[in-house]
Amino acid sequence: MAKQSGMGAGRGRTRQTGIYLRGLGGEKPGVPVQVAALQDAARRKLAAADFAYIAGGSGAERTLRANLAAFERLQLVPRMLSGQPERDLSVALPWQTLASPLLLAPIGVLEAAHPQADLAVARAAAAENVPFVFSSQASVPMEECAAAVGDSARWFQLYWSTDDEVTRSFIRRAEACGAAALVLTLDTTLLGWRPRDLDLGSLPFLRGQGLAQYLSDPVFRSRLAESQSGGSRSGEPLPALQDTPPATPALLRTAAQLRAAGKRFGLSFREMQNAAARFTATYTRPDLSWDDISRLRQWTELPIILKGILHPDDAREAMRRGANGLIVSNHGGRQLDGAVASLDALPGVVAAVPGLPVLLDSGVRTGSDIAKALALGARAVLLGRPYVYGLALGGEAGVREVIQNVLAEFDLTLGLLGVGAARDLGPQHLAPASLPG
Repeated sequence: MAKQSGMGAGRGRTRQTGIYLRGLGGEKPGVPVQVAALQDAARRKLAAADFAYIAGGSGAERTLRANLAAFERLQLVPRMLSGQPERDLSVALPWQTLASPLLLAPIGVLEAAHPQADLAVARAAAAENVPFVFSSQASVPMEECAAAVGDSARWFQLYWSTDDEVTRSFIRRAEACGAAALVLTLDTTLLGWRPRDLDLGSLPFLRGQGLAQYLSDPVFRSRLAESQSGGSRSGEPLPALQDTPPATPALLRTAAQLRAAGKRFGLSFREMQNAAARFTATYTRPDLSWDDISRLRQWTELPIILKGILHPDDAREAMRRGANGLIVSNHGGRQLDGAVASLDALPGVVAAVPGLPVLLDSGVRTGSDIAKALALGARAVLLGRPYVYGLALGGEAGVREVIQNVLAEFDLTLGLLGVGAARDLGPQHLAPASLPG
């Protein structure tokens, strides 16, 4: 994997000036720069069920709002007459140097936003020199995305199936695809209560969406001829799907979607029904334990990053079990409603594991958000919903614009703070009264 250069080279001013100059001829940005306008434009373009899946949170969405509020509370303190003509945005991890402290978070079912889905995002990330974390719930197989972006940086996010052989197959494929790290998501051993999706009766996986890693996996495919009974780790039968021709318009559309997905992956309609049922019953393990982390350490030599850590004791245990890094995350507010905001949890986790790289996910929307997270001790951040909104509005080009805007603002934020390099951010750049706790 190529080492990435991190000099800002006036990235912020270049992006800003370019927009203004094009504006002289009446040209506006392809996607809105304002965060709220970006989300609203995507809402107006997407079908209700697709937008609900992307934008929604769990329960009353308190955690989703808390993530944003935490960034609102934290205040930066600029210093004068100490700026640099260029800023170095690069950050170092033990296994990889990044051109900037930004990665694109793993988000499933990207076909809900755009037909090119993960492939468009992977290409955009490669073009902007930003690592993309391939999702287990992708709409395009990891091999296709890896082939499309050459030696650009990529990580792989794993959900631990109740079928260990499927899990191990995913890991082998990620290794073969050149993933620089393995990200194990810990906070989705059960699917959170998501009222926006429930009110629409919409779970995309049952329509064959977001299953590309599974439908392309040799081990998972080998299970599809098995009986639907007794397929889960607990011994409960797999949920039966419609066996007879659907009678309602909605079921007809679902059947058409399953057939379309099956045609792409060379699977029959019946096999697609079995695939949706098997995935729903087995994609994640409610009884995942710390001993499994020790097993995972034996299965791969890739750096293991645990995503979903919020408590300092969990951070310490992760370090003892051989984790190479942590991602402080509450899944963007999509899992446990009322959970602590990720930014509020960050300082305690960082203090608990000195020397271990800690990244932040959930609530990041702007370049100044990146600066705040790094000032609290994060080594890098993961960006989620904003790039999906860009994908919905402009495909690959839309994702690129979102990345460019976020990094341009981050570069300008460093300059306005009087900081020459991302790695130099620290608590001294924050107002003490606004610090968490």
